Amino acid sequence: MRVSPLFTIFKREVYAFFVSPMAYVLWTLWLLLSGFTFWLLCSYYATQPPGSSQESPLTAFFGQTTLFYLPLLVFVPLITMRLIAEERSRGTLESLMTAPISEAHVVLGKYLAANVFWIALWVPTLLYVWLTSRYGDVDLGAVATSYLGVLGIGVYYLAIGVLMSAISRNQIISAALTFVALAGLFVLGLGQYVFGDEHREIFAYLSIWGHMEAFSRGVVDTRYLVFDGSLAALALSLAVGALRARRIEG
Repeated sequence: MRVSPLFTIFKREVYAFFVSPMAYVLWTLWLLLSGFTFWLLCSYYATQPPGSSQESPLTAFFGQTTLFYLPLLVFVPLITMRLIAEERSRGTLESLMTAPISEAHVVLGKYLAANVFWIALWVPTLLYVWLTSRYGDVDLGAVATSYLGVLGIGVYYLAIGVLMSAISRNQIISAALTFVALAGLFVLGLGQYVFGDEHREIFAYLSIWGHMEAFSRGVVDTRYLVFDGSLAALALSLAVGALRARRIEG
C-alpha cells in the first residue's frame, strides 16, 4: 500500500518536533509561563470580594489580558521558523523539491505537524480547568469554546509562520518576519479601541483580542472562524507558490 507523500512529510515533521531538544525547551518555557500567568490571575481574583466580578481566573486566562497574547508573538515564530527555512539553509530543500512530491504536500505536511505541536502545548492547560473546578464552578461550554478559539488562532498564526519560513533564507529571518507580521495584525486589531464607530466593526473583525473575548465567554462567532480559515488558506497558498517559484528557478 502506497503511503501518501503528505503523510510521509507530516510524520517526519511530527517526529522532528518531538525529538528536538529545542521543542522541549519551548514546551517547558511555555508551561512555566502559562502556569505563572494562571497563578497571577488566581492570586488577583482571590483578593476580590465574593461576587464582585463575573470573570474567573480561567476566563481571564483565555484572552482577557495581554499575558495571553504577547507570548504567542514569540512562541509561534519559534515553532514555525525551522519548517522550511531550515531545509533551505541546510541545502536539503533542493533534494526535497526534486523528489516526486508536490509543493502542496511539503507545505501542508509541515503545517499540519506544527498544528499537532500547537495542540500539544495547550493540552497541559487542562490542569487549570481541573483546578478551577475543584474550588468553583466551571462552565464547560465556555471552556470548550475557549479551546476552539485557541485552535482558530493557531490555524492562521501557524500558516503565517509557514509562509514566512517558505520565503526566508534562514531561521532567524523567518522568525523575525513572522513576529513582525503577527505583531502588525495584533496592533491593527487594537484599532477597535482607537477609532470611532464608523470603523470599529472592521477593526474588531481583525482583532485577535475580540476573537478570544467572544470565545472565552462561550460565544462561537463564526465570523472569526471564517477569518481564521481564510487567512490560513491565503498564507498556505502563497507558501506553495513560493516553493513552486523556487522549483522553477532551480
